[in-house]
Amino acid sequence: MHNKLKTSRSLVNLKAGRNDWYRVVNKADSDTAEVYIYDEIGYFGITANDFVKELNDITALKIDLHLSTPGGDVFDGIAIYNALKNHSAEVTTYVDSLAASAGSFIAMAGDTIIMQRTAQIMIHDAHGLAIGNAADMRELAELLDKSSDNIASIYAERAGGSVEDWRKAMQAETWYSAEEAVEAGLADKINGKDSEDKTDNSWDLSIYSYAGRESSPPPVVRSKEEAPIIDPDEFRRLLEESFA
Repeated sequence: MHNKLKTSRSLVNLKAGRNDWYRVVNKADSDTAEVYIYDEIGYFGITANDFVKELNDITALKIDLHLSTPGGDVFDGIAIYNALKNHSAEVTTYVDSLAASAGSFIAMAGDTIIMQRTAQIMIHDAHGLAIGNAADMRELAELLDKSSDNIASIYAERAGGSVEDWRKAMQAETWYSAEEAVEAGLADKINGKDSEDKTDNSWDLSIYSYAGRESSPPPVVRSKEEAPIIDPDEFRRLLEESFA
């Protein structure tokens, strides 16, 4: 059991209370809107409901989604992912520094996913907290497994491979550099901008098993020829079961 709230938000931000973790800019005289998710998702007062309302007000033909986030609430993340996937605009995801945890599968909503040269992606199993008896703990464990299978199916739909293989990578807490993310199929290409053009991390990544790609083992990469694409019907079934 952890004796403190598991959050990557800095102590200064925790003391400050509610923080706006996203920003939507619907540019005038432009067919592109910019969406920035630059903090911990869903905690401390702002939920996916706020985000989706603003997202649905976007009338631009294209959305540039910029990510610099250590993740956050899994169900808020799923809602954001689905809202972006269902939006009529063409979505381009830019991983500006870090797309970890819930941020990693939100990134998959992009029609095109672009990594900044020094950016990283991290995937892991869903986390949760329960207070109660043994039955309550078993119920949470089942919910976490369903949620993690659901998340794994998102990676599989995007990058190929099986849900089981992606669950193994999630259980190992796998970090990807920009090059490794492209090789794994989690991103399409790398933006050649220098590191000074990206936003630096300011989060406490010690809440995870590894504090970034530099301290983690390399991801296990399967060749795309060996990795079967998940069946669309199976993907829909997993989504339905997750929210049943």
